[in-house]
Amino acid sequence: FTRLAPDGATVTDLAVHLGVTKQAASQLVEELVRKGYVERRPHPDDARARLIVLTGLGWACTRAAEESAADAVRAWGELLGESELRALRDQLVRIAPYGPIRPAW
Repeated sequence: FTRLAPDGATVTDLAVHLGVTKQAASQLVEELVRKGYVERRPHPDDARARLIVLTGLGWACTRAAEESAADAVRAWGELLGESELRALRDQLVRIAPYGPIRPAW
């Protein structure tokens, strides 16, 4: 969902972001559409492409995930203290400077 927020993405964008084939990304999108998390819209700049955007349900899930993550990190801060938590965040940014760590398979 993070790749879709805030402006949506094409299936190709999602495939690149996830490190999967376009076919795999298409299957994922189909499942998300079926479950009501995303919808397809005409792409504003490319008549051949479709833009995948979050629905209200998708946005609600995104907000819930962000709140859960904030709760987890808040607990870490209470355990480690602010300076150690900041140091941990800095180390994680060094490990994965461009975002999530992708699986090796």
